[in-house]
Amino acid sequence: MAENKKNWLTQKIEAIKKRARKDEAYKKRMVALWAIALTVWVGAIIVVAQFVVSLVATIIIKGSDVVVDANSAVLEAVLMVIVYVMALVLIILPPLYLLNSKVSRDSLGLKGLPTWTDILLAPIGYIASMVATIAVLLVVQAVAPSFDLNEAQDVGFNGIYLNIDKAIAFVALVVLAPIAEELIFRGYLYGKLRTRLSAIPAIILVSVLFGLMHGQWNVGIVVGVMSVFLCVARELTGTIYAGILMHMIRNGLAFYLLYVNPISTTSMVGTLGVALPIIAPFLL
Repeated sequence: MAENKKNWLTQKIEAIKKRARKDEAYKKRMVALWAIALTVWVGAIIVVAQFVVSLVATIIIKGSDVVVDANSAVLEAVLMVIVYVMALVLIILPPLYLLNSKVSRDSLGLKGLPTWTDILLAPIGYIASMVATIAVLLVVQAVAPSFDLNEAQDVGFNGIYLNIDKAIAFVALVVLAPIAEELIFRGYLYGKLRTRLSAIPAIILVSVLFGLMHGQWNVGIVVGVMSVFLCVARELTGTIYAGILMHMIRNGLAFYLLYVNPISTTSMVGTLGVALPIIAPFLL
């Protein structure tokens, strides 16, 4: 009798353990699906915001009696701001009201103010990301020699020559874009993913999406690698301030090479080769 009771108890314990393992596997699958869905949601909203703003702007311009320069720096900057604002609103508000998914300054990586650690980490992270990107691009070039690493990225603001236009483009690309993109990717998305995922899968999801959002393989690889360092900066500091500064350094240098002194960019093609796309492309 005692032996039967012992066997029955052993079977019960094993059944409980088996059910627990199944429950744990189910929870992991649900978390993975949630993380992928959230990442896709953020990417889809950005694409929708860009499409809607572009469509509405085109309709308004074509229906207006006023002649509007499609390459106007002011127009480009205004549309960029509208896209970022719309994307942030659509990314945050629906989950907030439908799923009670609250967002705070801390969850966006905006806790406190920038520190000296953030300021010092930004150039260090930028240099490290450049070295890592060169290594990755050299591997890509070795594996796929036909891969075009020097394909130019269209970042808008074409045909601007006046200083006022360059000043507007500078504010849009070097100041506003890094702030908005860090809020969306390393702020909202990474912050949300880290509530249920460990750092590595969260970094991978954010960086893959960030690369895909740029629409070109060469640019996607470059910014995807940099996104890893931006995520690490968020992980180390708990805020996005170092990432914003790192992002500004990159876009500032790119702005100089593309708009202020483009002659140097041309001369660098022969000497830097694979390194040129690392410096030149903007991040979105």
